[in-house]
Amino acid sequence: MQQSFLDIFNSILSTVREPLVVLDANLKVVDANPSFYKTFCVTPQETEGTLIYDLGNGQWNIPRLRELLEQALPENSAYNDFEVEHDFETIGPKIMHLNARRIYREANQTQLILLAIEDVTKREYYKRDLEKIVESRTAELVTARQEAEKKTQAAEEALSEIKNLKEQLEQERAYLKAEIKLGHNHENIIGKSDALKYVLYKVEQIAQSDTTVLVLGETGTGKELVARAIHGFSKRKNRALVKVNCAALPSNLIESELFGHEKGAFTGSSSMRLGRFEVADGATLFLDEIGELPLELQSKLLRVIQDGEFERLGSSRTIKVNARIVAATNRNLEEEVRQGRFRNDLWYRLNVFPITMPPLRDRIEDIPLLVEFYIKKIAKRMGKDTSIIPKNVMNTIQNYHWPGNIRELENVLERAVINSSGLKLHLVDDLNKPFAYLSKNLKTLEAVERDYIIRVLDQTDWKVSGKNSAALILGLNRSTLRARMRKLDIQKS
Repeated sequence: MQQSFLDIFNSILSTVREPLVVLDANLKVVDANPSFYKTFCVTPQETEGTLIYDLGNGQWNIPRLRELLEQALPENSAYNDFEVEHDFETIGPKIMHLNARRIYREANQTQLILLAIEDVTKREYYKRDLEKIVESRTAELVTARQEAEKKTQAAEEALSEIKNLKEQLEQERAYLKAEIKLGHNHENIIGKSDALKYVLYKVEQIAQSDTTVLVLGETGTGKELVARAIHGFSKRKNRALVKVNCAALPSNLIESELFGHEKGAFTGSSSMRLGRFEVADGATLFLDEIGELPLELQSKLLRVIQDGEFERLGSSRTIKVNARIVAATNRNLEEEVRQGRFRNDLWYRLNVFPITMPPLRDRIEDIPLLVEFYIKKIAKRMGKDTSIIPKNVMNTIQNYHWPGNIRELENVLERAVINSSGLKLHLVDDLNKPFAYLSKNLKTLEAVERDYIIRVLDQTDWKVSGKNSAALILGLNRSTLRARMRKLDIQKS
């Protein structure tokens, strides 16, 4: 029976290309097919009857093979694709899939083990190489994707920054266009008096820093020129000096002008607009007539000066800016603080480095230079040849008190040039009574305005807006009238 079994085994398995070996219960080789001998470079003589672990001088003493034959297989009748990787001395490294099955002889049921060996070395190495290639390529693709995402993000950030800069430049361009239309009273500060030299000395002292400056002085003395000089000598001179006149707009518009607004923030706000603080980021912001700023906006201004932060109207997003503040006023802010019309803490923040622009009456020696400058400028604009200033005319001009300061001087000279037909300047205004305006019987324009507004309010029973209101009689917008009432301290008694 044994011979017939082996004959059957040999006749069937000799044609199988896969290496096969039959083991007895003691794990000794009973027989093997030609593919086994060829693949593993052994002969039948040194194989049959030999413990499988001793084959090839012990090369088959493989821990994973022992695990299969002594632990895994006894628990199962068959075991498929048990992977073993081993480095043979004679044939080199091999990766094998072992398929083991217990079989029995028909006569006495003696247990045998059929061990099929599939050599998958080339396939596994190729698979591993492919996996490495895929892993490497995947890593490259992931890295490339990350780099692309970084570049995309950088591009988006750059586009966003370009958009913001474009908006800022558009706002600044629009602002400069408006400034050009308004024109400037002076090309520069003109004079050689000690009072003016002291002002210029203080300008040079403070210009290079970012310290807040408060310019004080009567109306028409040239406070804006001081602000422009500070900006012109500063590190921010390559940017525009951004200007806001706090007395020119009602309170609801001043807030939008200073801090900007979002689309739909209030009726009529059809688009987002940058405020002057954003336009002045990295530049200088000149707050003219700061004493006219409504009390409710002073806290917001204080926050910007202290922390460089604010929110646009209609937005909760905090915006940070770096704007150098130069403020100006013709008011006595200390008195305004005492009257409760100006915040004490804002006053201290603004009054870090005060500069007082002297009135023209304290700069008598500068008047000839100013007259010459303005006559030349006005005559050129009007196409006239007026260039001679008679001595008596100059004396009259120098002896006048100039309550309106340089602004009044320019207006007087313009009227004089208009009425001069030849080379000589002819004055139209009567300046021979320089102190007549101080008569006790006369009031200032501001006092006259205040009295008139109060009389109209009394007539309308203090009705500010609507039908038969004070605003309607005075021909003013109601917000403008309220702003004038705050400025002139008009309150119902």
